[in-house]
Amino acid sequence: MTLEERRKLLVELLGDADEGVRAAAAGSLEKLESFQDLGQILEALTAEKRGARVKAIFGMERINAPEIFPHLIELLKDADAEIRAAAVQVLGVKAHPKSLTSLVRHLKDPAPAVRVHTAEALGHFQDPRLVPYLAAMLGEADEQLVISAARSLGRLGTAEAAAPLARLLGDARAPVRQAAAQALGQVPM
Repeated sequence: MTLEERRKLLVELLGDADEGVRAAAAGSLEKLESFQDLGQILEALTAEKRGARVKAIFGMERINAPEIFPHLIELLKDADAEIRAAAVQVLGVKAHPKSLTSLVRHLKDPAPAVRVHTAEALGHFQDPRLVPYLAAMLGEADEQLVISAARSLGRLGTAEAAAPLARLLGDARAPVRQAAAQALGQVPM
């Protein structure tokens, strides 16, 4: 059955008497449309213009298909830091366990923005194994990187994050202390 045939069947169900059936049909239609978009998005990834490529990467965020992960992981190797940063952000939102190792490597990316986005993205994983990696970022000079790492430590949902965050409360930078205080409030007992 083609994608278009399935789409037509689901469109007919939008008029069903049962509200649950209508909701299920609408949800399925949304998924089918994302599959149709995937081909266009993958094509746009090869565009010459950075803006079109970045837009395509962020378009992957709404697609729930395992086919996107190899493409996003490959984009982490791109020479353009903006492309890497966009891929990091989408992988963070998706929080797919198989992308974790690739993301952690980008805490040492040469581009400061990529490191900041990576530290932020890792907080979506809620994996206690990330505490040492994020805690290591707390000693960096880049204020935004430290703030992102602190926020992610708070979101990890593990008590091991409390000690490194507590050490940040004495930092000379007020925004860092503020982020540490907020993150510390998220850490479970």
